[in-house]
Amino acid sequence: MRALKSALIAVAGLALLGGVAARAEPVKIRMAWVAPVSNWASIVLEKKELAQHLGKSYTLESTRFAGTPQIITALANGDLEIADLAFSTFPLAVQNAGMEDLRVIADEFQDGVDGYHTNKFYVLADGPIKTVDDLKGKIVGTNVTGGAVNIASRTMLRKHGLEDRRDYTTIEAPFSTMRAMLAEKKVDMASSVPPFSFDPELNRISRVLFTSKDAVGISQFIVWAARQSFIDKNRAAMVDFMEDMLRIERWFMDPKNHDDVMKIASKVTKQPPERFGWVFTKLDYYRDPDMLPNLDALQSNIETTHQLGLVKASLDVKKYSDLSLAKEAAARLK
Repeated sequence: MRALKSALIAVAGLALLGGVAARAEPVKIRMAWVAPVSNWASIVLEKKELAQHLGKSYTLESTRFAGTPQIITALANGDLEIADLAFSTFPLAVQNAGMEDLRVIADEFQDGVDGYHTNKFYVLADGPIKTVDDLKGKIVGTNVTGGAVNIASRTMLRKHGLEDRRDYTTIEAPFSTMRAMLAEKKVDMASSVPPFSFDPELNRISRVLFTSKDAVGISQFIVWAARQSFIDKNRAAMVDFMEDMLRIERWFMDPKNHDDVMKIASKVTKQPPERFGWVFTKLDYYRDPDMLPNLDALQSNIETTHQLGLVKASLDVKKYSDLSLAKEAAARLK
């Protein structure tokens, strides 16, 4: 009888432990975003019913940041798990913030892929700037010095022998103000990205002098990045998360859902849905259907950033990448 009682107690203990394990808290994942609609984190929760593992193996919070510097700080302080970083800022996070364990885990979007959008640089249609050489002594508008858009501009001007601060002046301004600044001749060349590049008034008063693709070819413009320590500790939950993100991304990019996508974009931005006919089409940036980044393009982009003196050294992106999560998640959906 005593042996039976001991066995029952042991079984009860194991059951209790199993119940505790089953009730383990889901892994908390906090994602960053800057631009509504263009950054996945701004809209994925609008289709959370497609996230089969949400609330089970992981929870998800989406937080808007003013820009990449704040994202890097939050990631370094442990206040963020997944960061949206441009090719120009990923090496800064590694080198300046000392996050040697930072890894590229997924693609967000690429600029300049054949048949898809590339960022444009505009001059007045009836103005004096006819060629890149004509920008000598002029004023160039950019959203932020050292950002990915600015790097394309500086690279093209350097190809024509023009160096920033020596041969021309760069001023910073939000993309939303670029059309007015160009019209008022406060800048001689303006940069633009979607949705601002679809502004009919901008396209009426201006013409494209060159594109980002002309300057630097394909850009792995934005990547998702996470720290290897977090990945290693929470690998199963991260694969579940990536599976859900892939399922949601593919829904957004499916042409048959486009009308609903425009309504979601309208809800998120508080703008009329008809303004989003371009989103997630070939008028938009390229997004890999398996969320796999173009590491060769990213390597080239980072080397260009280094050549411009904006980061202190290049780095081997393959050593700072972990695409196994996206690949394993994609395999589940086949």
